[in-house]
Amino acid sequence: MKKLLLLFLAILSFSCSQKEDTVSEKKSTGEPNSISVFIDDKLWIGEIGDSIRKKFATPVDGLSLEEPLFTINQYPLHAFDGAMSKSRNIIYVKKESKNSFDISENQYAVPQNLVRISGNTTSLILNHLEQNASDIIAMMQQTEVEESQKNIRKSLLDGKTIQSKFNVSIDVPKTFKKVLEKDKFVWLKKEIQSGNSSILVYEIPLHCIKRNEEAINHIVRMRDSIGSLYIHGTTENSQMVTEDSFSPYLQNITLDGKKGFQTKGNWELKNDTMAGPFANYSIIDEKNNRILVIEGFCYAPSAPQRDVMHELEAIIKTIKFLK
Repeated sequence: MKKLLLLFLAILSFSCSQKEDTVSEKKSTGEPNSISVFIDDKLWIGEIGDSIRKKFATPVDGLSLEEPLFTINQYPLHAFDGAMSKSRNIIYVKKESKNSFDISENQYAVPQNLVRISGNTTSLILNHLEQNASDIIAMMQQTEVEESQKNIRKSLLDGKTIQSKFNVSIDVPKTFKKVLEKDKFVWLKKEIQSGNSSILVYEIPLHCIKRNEEAINHIVRMRDSIGSLYIHGTTENSQMVTEDSFSPYLQNITLDGKKGFQTKGNWELKNDTMAGPFANYSIIDEKNNRILVIEGFCYAPSAPQRDVMHELEAIIKTIKFLK
């Protein structure tokens, strides 16, 4: 009986080990916000390549320096094999008699978005790109956010302060430290190689932002007043303000079932040289007669900012309103 038990445990252990190996082998690869494009060189240097670059490497809204939406790595079709087929985001373009557009998920790795486009003319392939690019971008961006959130959740900061003040939960990595806490305001900061990144959480009265064409002006005034109160440089009268030479981008959003506004732009310190991008999420919480504001901003003057801001937005999108 004892031998049978030991044999059963050995088989169970081997089975679990095999399962872990299989999962590990299927883990997708790739840098954050990158796409592997498999396409013949002749097509890549022509209209089709131009279209892919225009749509998927368009500049990111709100950054102080121009950076692409996705970093694109181009490979010839014959390279699509082995490790290369495990890239997280793939666009595979082939000129052939078959005219098709197809998206498959997790075919060679997990998570994975594999987009296959084919046609016997350039115009057919371009038409597929034109019709489907926005959906492809949204799908890949969502995957990137989810991947970032998985990494974020590996080691979380104690969320009791935010929960007790605002009755919400947000997944914030332990790499962030609290630098300022007031009655309805919390500032968390993370040191990075080239500077720092920050998260602000605060609330304002519901009437402070009107849901009309003046919303952007209300948001700018609101965040400038918060900067004047709490965020200052080392020189006199050097509070944070919204850079007025750069028109912020505004769009309607929904987070955890609540409507609100996403505003992206640049901040600067008055009478100082510090500046950088910000992403402000103003969430309308009618039940509690407030607008909950979560903002991410960074100071990274000598480094790319896209992925830093991506992490901040991935953190913000973990918000849950507690009952």
